[in-house]
Amino acid sequence: MSLEELDRRYVWHPYTQHATAPAPIPIRRAEGAVLIDTQGREIIDAISSWWVTLHGHAQPEIAEAIARQAKELEQVIFAGFTHEPAAELAAALVEKLPRGLTRVFFSDNGSTAVEVAIKIALQYWQNRGQPRAQIAALDHAYHGDTFGAMSASARGLFTEPYNSHLFEVVRLPETAITDQLAAVIVEPLLQGAGGMRMWSEATLRAIRDQTTENGVLLIADEVLTGFGRTGPLFACERAGVVPDIICLSKGLTGGFLPLGATVAREAVFEEFQSTDRRHTLFHGHSFTANPIACAAARASLALLNDESADRRAAIERAHRAHLAKIAEHPCVTAPRVLGTVAAFNLGGAGYLNPVGGDLSRFALERGVLLRPLGDVVYVLPPYCTTDAQLDQIYGVIREFLDARA
Repeated sequence: MSLEELDRRYVWHPYTQHATAPAPIPIRRAEGAVLIDTQGREIIDAISSWWVTLHGHAQPEIAEAIARQAKELEQVIFAGFTHEPAAELAAALVEKLPRGLTRVFFSDNGSTAVEVAIKIALQYWQNRGQPRAQIAALDHAYHGDTFGAMSASARGLFTEPYNSHLFEVVRLPETAITDQLAAVIVEPLLQGAGGMRMWSEATLRAIRDQTTENGVLLIADEVLTGFGRTGPLFACERAGVVPDIICLSKGLTGGFLPLGATVAREAVFEEFQSTDRRHTLFHGHSFTANPIACAAARASLALLNDESADRRAAIERAHRAHLAKIAEHPCVTAPRVLGTVAAFNLGGAGYLNPVGGDLSRFALERGVLLRPLGDVVYVLPPYCTTDAQLDQIYGVIREFLDARA
């Protein structure tokens, strides 16, 4: 059977209505910002393959680190054992993170990083003998597709079949931050799946001030924003804020392998140290701190140097220049840029607006991968994306807009 036949017969794809979706595009390989299908056709990856590809596809340094590690130690249980890739990665993360975040708990992906953070926050208060059961989150939030992460996310299309099984959270800004809360969880400055909504540094600082004043833990979900997506390495840095817990994934391994990390302040970790075993964080995954994934992440972190910062700044400048022109189109509203992320709206009707699918198909026919969130169009490319490739991406978007005028 061909690849296409095997896929059609056996595979269930994510976020895909198989009754109506076109056949998936078979990809043979990738390099830099480009995907190459089985016919040799090149497609610019303008969304970093669901926001994970950081430096570029097939980045040699990361690929080589994976190959070396795979020959030495591919997997070992992480309860009662440790290994160099995990310990070195934890140290490297602490070195780069906002000062004060010191204890790294590894998991598998962004959703599990959030699950760990929520469990830590709730058990922290239980261990202190001051149980608090309430979590607060922002309107329009998205934190993942597992049940704790869905509970913290906004109710809507993604959660509707499961709403009766989710625990309730209070929503900001409708609810005041008080000492009855266990934690507040936010996506700092950029709500990704909620529509690439960008919000202010001043608001983030105000939330940090209020959580500190009321003794409430602040969880920063930087699964999307971490590792330079908003300009600095972490979005919290733009506001001068240090959370109590931070969630990381997506770009952690440069997009090569699944890995999550939940990093807490030392004071949070201390509440789990006890001769009473009930104070233990009883959480773990079969592939916790997988050595190969940790080696990939260590190599990716080493690439977040001055050259990377310069390239991110160049992408932001290009975004602003292109959006200034696109903003003149009568169909375009709310053009916005934050670091390497650019977005604008086309019309309304949210996630089910067919304009997103129309643009996606139009762009693919012209060699560009875009995946709008309904009527929200965004460009979030790997850091290696060239000015010429950005010109091509925006040229396709302008062509689509002109065709609709």
